[in-house]
Amino acid sequence: MKTKLLAGAMALAVIGCSEKSSEPVSHAPSYDMAPMEPSETVSPSARAVPVQADALPSAMRSPNIGVTAAPGVAFNYSYTFRLDDDRIAKVQEDHAAACEALGTNRCRIAGMSYRLVRENEVEAQLLFKLDPAIARKFGRDALSSVEKAEGVLAATRISGEDVGTRISESQRRSVDLNAEIARLEARLRQGGLGDREGAELQQQIIGMRQQLDGERDTRRTGEAMLATTPVQFDYVGTGGLPGIGYGNPFSDALNMLFHSGSAMLSFILVLGAAVLPWAAVLALLLVAWRTRAIRAARQWLRGVVNPADVVPSAAV
Repeated sequence: MKTKLLAGAMALAVIGCSEKSSEPVSHAPSYDMAPMEPSETVSPSARAVPVQADALPSAMRSPNIGVTAAPGVAFNYSYTFRLDDDRIAKVQEDHAAACEALGTNRCRIAGMSYRLVRENEVEAQLLFKLDPAIARKFGRDALSSVEKAEGVLAATRISGEDVGTRISESQRRSVDLNAEIARLEARLRQGGLGDREGAELQQQIIGMRQQLDGERDTRRTGEAMLATTPVQFDYVGTGGLPGIGYGNPFSDALNMLFHSGSAMLSFILVLGAAVLPWAAVLALLLVAWRTRAIRAARQWLRGVVNPADVVPSAAV
């Protein structure tokens, strides 16, 4: 009897464990909800393998964090690349060519600048209007070309604006305005209103139609923001040292030397420009005073040696 009871308890325990194992397992929320490409998918076995610290690349990389693929959100991408000044123009041309290869329906260049700040120091910028579906991939591909030129991603910023909610609220306001216009127009058709009351209703209807036009413009602006994604590339040089990569200690030391020397020379020139005119005036006064003093001394000596040659100053 005891054996049968023990066997029954064990069976119940096994059934309970099997029921618990069949329940769905909740997973931690994912912070990268953007669609991943086939090359980005990771097998479960690969996720289970821990990554050793010494296996990570030594170069500094930006965090691989994707934005949430939320409908109705207009995103704005901004990247700052740092690389050798003499390579900025080539990388900028490569990024512009990549945009042109996508076609004007998917990518358009909205602005471009290239500026020589100081000798061998360059700052540049490219502005794009991209298909929202390829905006993030375009930024990753651009970073790959920068890394091939021995550059780095210095900064990145992704901002989003909930345009869809704004459009929905505008639609609700338009529905309410149309309903109110219909009510006022029906009241006018009924008749029996005085001239003043009828004129006031007409003015209200005109004002509401103007509000409808404003709401329509708001929705069109929001739809245009959702149709294209702005992407901004800023290019910053490493200090005008061709052939020396960013992060090299010799490059940093030479940059510091050049900047310190330039600052010192600039200070000397500014100080000289401020002091030189006053110094010239003082020098002229000193020369005039010394000339007059020397002339008076010579006259005194001449009077001592030969008093007859000195003409009295009081003589008329």
